Amino acid sequence: MKKLTLLFICLTFITFSNAQSLIGAWEAIVEQEGKTLRNVVIFSEGHQVATFYEAKTGVFISSNGGSWSLEGSTLSETVEFDTENSERVGTTSSFEIELNNQELKIKDSPMVWNRLDDGTPGALSGAWLMSGRKRNGEFQSRDTNRPRKTMKILSGTRFQWIAYNTETKQFMGTGGGTYTTIDGKYTENIEFFSRDDSRVGASLGFDFELKDGDWHHSGFSSKGAPLYEVWSLRKD
Repeated sequence: MKKLTLLFICLTFITFSNAQSLIGAWEAIVEQEGKTLRNVVIFSEGHQVATFYEAKTGVFISSNGGSWSLEGSTLSETVEFDTENSERVGTTSSFEIELNNQELKIKDSPMVWNRLDDGTPGALSGAWLMSGRKRNGEFQSRDTNRPRKTMKILSGTRFQWIAYNTETKQFMGTGGGTYTTIDGKYTENIEFFSRDDSRVGASLGFDFELKDGDWHHSGFSSKGAPLYEVWSLRKD
């Protein structure tokens, strides 16, 4: 009987822990002025991004994100970029959420986000900062602590890159969609791109390798130029 009781307690704890995890990707569908909008939110360990874009065309609407923490049912977010209101950069807001394994709600809000994944199966789940790249055959490192950042946040199936400056509050661009990591190949399927809607629907394939915890990424850019980048997991 004691063993069964302990087993029940363990299983209950595991189920509760999994049900309370925000890690992964979430999606809400919103109808606005005759258009269907997708709001995709990606939570990695410590960082998140939320983006609105048109479901049919991929036209980019808005994006915001930064760091987050969860205490009980209180979600707190410190903004690093916001395309609609740059004055929010550096501020922290908190709100109550309702969370289970498949649904995420903000208390007193009609929006409901449904889980897309739990951080798997892709091999690159996390928040990454570009820390170096090769140009003309020479490797150039980049200080990831500087205000000007290029970040990629990935769940198990979704990716989004964001270029921004926390000091000037400037937003340079973003793009995202789905991705896969199979046999050393990283493939992005673009669903939105703030700089050029014509890129929507394109798929880009790259070689990838994890070396000493860093993500080495090589291939050709969307413009056909050779590309070799190194990305490092965020530690702040």
